[in-house]
Amino acid sequence: MKEISSYPIETLRHSCAHLLASAVLKLFPETKLGMGPSIENGFYYDFHCKQSLSTQDLKKIEKVMRKSIQENHPFTKIILSTNSALEKYTLFDQPYKREILKDLQEKGTQEVSLYQTGEFVDLCSGPHVDSSGEIPLYGFALDRIAGAYWKGDSTQDQLQRIYGLLFLTKEELQDYLISRQEAKKRDHKKLGKELDLFYFDDAVGKGLPLWTPKGTIIKHELSEYVRTLEKKYGYDHVETPFIGNEKLYKISGHLDHYKDNMYAPIDMDGEKFYLRPMACPHHIRLLQRKPLSYKDLPVRYAEIADYSRFEKSGELMGMIRLRKFQLTDGHLFVTPEQLKEEFKDVCTMIGEGMKKLGLENVVSYRFSKRDPKNKEKYYPDDTLWNTAENLMKEALDEMDFEYKEAEDEAAFYGPKLDVQGKNVNGKEDTLFTAQIDFLLPEKFNILYTDKDGTQKRPVMIHRSTIGSLERIFAFLIEHYAGAFPLWLAPVQIALLPVSEKFRDEAISLKKMFEKENIRVHLCDDDISLGKRIHEMEKQKIPLLAILGEKEVSSQTLTLREIGEKKIFQRENVSIKECLEQLKKEIQK
Repeated sequence: MKEISSYPIETLRHSCAHLLASAVLKLFPETKLGMGPSIENGFYYDFHCKQSLSTQDLKKIEKVMRKSIQENHPFTKIILSTNSALEKYTLFDQPYKREILKDLQEKGTQEVSLYQTGEFVDLCSGPHVDSSGEIPLYGFALDRIAGAYWKGDSTQDQLQRIYGLLFLTKEELQDYLISRQEAKKRDHKKLGKELDLFYFDDAVGKGLPLWTPKGTIIKHELSEYVRTLEKKYGYDHVETPFIGNEKLYKISGHLDHYKDNMYAPIDMDGEKFYLRPMACPHHIRLLQRKPLSYKDLPVRYAEIADYSRFEKSGELMGMIRLRKFQLTDGHLFVTPEQLKEEFKDVCTMIGEGMKKLGLENVVSYRFSKRDPKNKEKYYPDDTLWNTAENLMKEALDEMDFEYKEAEDEAAFYGPKLDVQGKNVNGKEDTLFTAQIDFLLPEKFNILYTDKDGTQKRPVMIHRSTIGSLERIFAFLIEHYAGAFPLWLAPVQIALLPVSEKFRDEAISLKKMFEKENIRVHLCDDDISLGKRIHEMEKQKIPLLAILGEKEVSSQTLTLREIGEKKIFQRENVSIKECLEQLKKEIQK
């Protein structure tokens, strides 16, 4: 048996992408090659083919790739001048490779590397394995075909992208495929439809979610929890418009930095207005309605704010990436002396929120800084940046907060703490952020009168509590596989009368539960009890209560719980005990 390769997995995946391109060219000689990097769990390559590739084609391509591995062709590095490489790819009739080379020429690149494997030659900086035989023969598989624009630009040619998977062994590959199949069952788009939680309608518009009655219950529970948590940490709740004057966004810099993600302006009375992408300028103007004293600070504003962002259609993804959403937003205005402790409180509140939602072991934290070598991307003030980054790092370290650092991920005006989470498909998203901002107080000339009577400038903290209601909702669906904890469940208990004979008792019981603010569903469909139980289990209702002759005569319920966490220690409980225990559990 061949030993497991000692090469880094990324090198194996990148090398396998070359075998993929070589195989496609052998089978479809007129194909034009795009790019083919390694990615998480595998690799891909982009192609411009005359014909549409199919699943059957993938099997043929795989067969050619396995043959290349068995033939053990060396990967030979070739160094050429950029001009010579251009001549070669003109001869090969590969326009996308020529375009890459011309881009490199414009940047002043004099030499490039190519790698030859068998008869196939590809423009590439490497590294690669020594020979194709190093690639695990049965550790890879071609996965799927998707569309992709050249250079990710929707104005460029549309190519066909073949995705492949690669692991060190066949067993690892099989384990991944099984785990991915399980993950598909948790996909929030699938479960959202099955459990009737939200709906998208093309007549309404792409990326514009419609919350169903069940989904709206969860949304309201999350909103209520957020407001309760924010009150505990001293926030004042405000309401501001979802639209703003062009002048406002010019001052804030949103028109300079986020215009591509903003909807086209609306003309009203000769003035331009925009659907807002963020609420910070609104909160600032609310703050500036009256003079500020040091005694007023810190000011903590919180709002569940409506936002509109023009996301490209290809980037929309269920409830995770939308064109309209509500963010549990907030802004703090603090003195420089208060900044560190207030930022710590923000982090503490975020941690508490994630724990309450059961996500404390799911999310991770990223300290996002600017890249000092890429200063044109950021507000040009080294003192501001150094002060903000040092203070944020001090605060996180003093709290023993677990985080990783990432350069070139900051906002244009300041560093941030990103709360990161992976969806079931393995894609990492930023759920929400906390940011320190010295810039907007300067842009809006926010001032307060200090103890000595002088005018000082406060510092601003942008933060969310649990992120957008839509995105956190999607992550909760996937995390709980639709089986929400009792306090979030849209239906908390289902009543199932054994037969029509006990329907009236079930109706009376339903009213009793409703008076206690317990969400209850009466399941009395004209199908067998077994089928009704199965249907309620499919709907992920936490508690089923069966009502028959024995239960009515003894004023008890026979309970059936769904999920690992059990509320009751036995199946048969009195109606009174059931009510009291449910209320206690929901409150807890």
